[in-house]
Amino acid sequence: MDEKTSSPETPTDAVPTADPAAGAPEAAGRSGAADGRRTGWDRSTRRAALFASLVAVPVTVAVAGFTFAKLSPDPPAAAPSASPTTLRGQSSTPVEMAAPALAQRPGVVCLALVSQLPATVRELAQRPVTAGAEQNAAYGDPALTVACGGPEPTVDATGHVWGVNGVCWYAAERSDATVLTTLDRETGVTVTVPRAYEGPLQWLTPISDAVVASVPSGGDSPSGCRR
Repeated sequence: MDEKTSSPETPTDAVPTADPAAGAPEAAGRSGAADGRRTGWDRSTRRAALFASLVAVPVTVAVAGFTFAKLSPDPPAAAPSASPTTLRGQSSTPVEMAAPALAQRPGVVCLALVSQLPATVRELAQRPVTAGAEQNAAYGDPALTVACGGPEPTVDATGHVWGVNGVCWYAAERSDATVLTTLDRETGVTVTVPRAYEGPLQWLTPISDAVVASVPSGGDSPSGCRR
């Protein structure tokens, strides 16, 4: 009797059972990568949002400041500071002056001169006079005076003469003032400058302009006034 040897059967058509854990690393890798990408996107998005906020805030502040500056009223202009030509405080009392009678021609010339005199001599305002408003004028306190119609002085070669704006003046010194009289005009004009005002010649400029405009020349100027 044939003896059959029995051996355990090995199924040849069995399909290997997939191990659920076998695919886990790959799936986990894909899931991790996806999570990493999402995490990266989230971080990039947050950075972009933060950067946009940092840019937007200063721009908003700058725009608001510009708008406020445009809408705000302009500051008041500063008050002008005092200047060397500011008028000095002075008395309004008439200045006492003599008014000798003048011949017709000198009277007409002096009236023309007074009409040409300025309202101020530098910072000195004109003041009324007690007599002869048609031939006299006064400025400031103490008073600088202008008298028209007197005789012109005779000056020797050593006399102090000065040319100011086309007019020749002779300077005589007194204890309280410098007295300047024309030397080249048809009718004499005398200006008395108190010692309180330094540089007597500088006060003659506007007066000389009025003299040139209204008092005719009386001949040649002394040599000290010629240029």
